[in-house]
Amino acid sequence: MGKFIITKRVSGEFQFSLKAGNGETILNSEGYSTKSNCQNGIDSVKRNAVDDNKYDRKIASNGKLYFTLEATNGQTIGISELYENESGRNNGIMSVKTHAPDAVIQDATI
Repeated sequence: MGKFIITKRVSGEFQFSLKAGNGETILNSEGYSTKSNCQNGIDSVKRNAVDDNKYDRKIASNGKLYFTLEATNGQTIGISELYENESGRNNGIMSVKTHAPDAVIQDATI
C-alpha cells in the first residue's frame, strides 16, 4: 500500500512525497505555504492519478525522462524522479495510478 508523507522544508514550506509499498518515492510535490494547502494537493493527486491525460511525459535537460501530474486546472501537483528509459517512466506512472487513490497520509511534521 502506498502512502503520502508530509514533511516541512528548511524554508518552512510543506511538501509531500508519494511512496510505493516498498518505500520508494514515486512522486514529489512543490512547496506549499500551509499544511492545509499541502493536504489539498494530496487530495488533488488522489483524484487525478487515475486519468492518463493528466500525465505530462517530459525530457530533462540531461536527457533523462520524467513525468508531471497535472490538476484539472493544469497546475503541476507532482513531479516524478528521473528515469533512464520510457519503460521506467511508464512504470512510474502506473505506480502512481496504483498507489495514490487509496494511499494513507502520514504527517511527519508532528
